[in-house]
Amino acid sequence: MNHLPASRTLYPHTDCPTWPPLRINVEVAAATGCELLIRYRLNVDPSRIRLPVGAAPGRADGLWRHTCFEAFIAGEDFPCYREFNFSPDGHWQAYAFVAYRDGGAMAAAATPAISCTAQTDGLELEARLPGALLPAGRRLRLGLSAVIEDVDGLLSYWALAHAPGKPDFHHPDTFALDFHLPPPYA
Repeated sequence: MNHLPASRTLYPHTDCPTWPPLRINVEVAAATGCELLIRYRLNVDPSRIRLPVGAAPGRADGLWRHTCFEAFIAGEDFPCYREFNFSPDGHWQAYAFVAYRDGGAMAAAATPAISCTAQTDGLELEARLPGALLPAGRRLRLGLSAVIEDVDGLLSYWALAHAPGKPDFHHPDTFALDFHLPPPYA
């Protein structure tokens, strides 16, 4: 089983504007203690996108209404899955679903660590998910995505894979990356 880092590119939904021109790469890796590390790299002129600015980081709903990075993660009990939203301002949210869009906010057994670094050609957001937040099992199916808001307030939707129709990150077709966590170390 492969548990080496996986690097992928997110693609815009065909019905969404993609101005300003941008590129989103994402890397997934196993971290210590059965943690999952997800690093999003947004390459864009920073003056062309709107970044949320909030008070002290913590849980918040509706993060997808602005620039936000997301991870949908299913384990061995698929179609159950978890959704995680990560905002560049440090806000986050976690949801648990028993089936397609059937669920709600998850009681968090831990807190993800989120860091965001602005760069001259974009930004990098890193989210570290503790094992207590992940679904059961070592084999994970991931749907990685992002919502990007431009300076005019237009949203574009990015994912590893898109389902037919309007943007829908919950759709099973978007869970396009298989990732295996390594066994725990003794």
